[in-house]
Amino acid sequence: MEFFCYHRDRSDTDAMRGELLEAHWSYMDQYAREMIARGPTLTADRELATGSIHVLDLPDVATARAFVFDEPNYRAGVYRDVMLRRWRNMLGRSMWDFPGGRNGDDRYLVLGLGAGRASEPELPAGWDGDALIAFGPLLSDDGASWLGTVALVRAADAEAARRVLSPDADRYSDIEVHAWQFGGRPS
Repeated sequence: MEFFCYHRDRSDTDAMRGELLEAHWSYMDQYAREMIARGPTLTADRELATGSIHVLDLPDVATARAFVFDEPNYRAGVYRDVMLRRWRNMLGRSMWDFPGGRNGDDRYLVLGLGAGRASEPELPAGWDGDALIAFGPLLSDDGASWLGTVALVRAADAEAARRVLSPDADRYSDIEVHAWQFGGRPS
């Protein structure tokens, strides 16, 4: 089962996040094989972290919840809230398999919260494999209900990133766009 996890930072926790960086990476190292994508969301100027996303393939909801709530930043109080949802990897690859690599143009998390038609998304027309890093529906815990869509994209700016979901904007109560970068230990 694939899961999307989005931890959103509380304000003024950047120093605490820095102090916990090695503990966070060590914790994530335990899930390296299960990881599909990861990395921090950032302020618009890309100077400070605002949250952290993790997309993983785990055996069940209980394991996903344990992953989320045992994470060192969560336990220390860095995060103000957590979104945990089942997810389906419509591209069938990890961010490390993304042909666009780690560099070039900015990267974004585009999160569409479902409101309209309760049907799963289709891959967006006009977005090729060099722009879509990850894409798929957010689902209920039992996987039966569509709740939204997540896309990780490479785009020139936030407005261009938003267009990945704009053609179906009536399906969403809100579309959030967050600066994002590939995560993990620096090489």
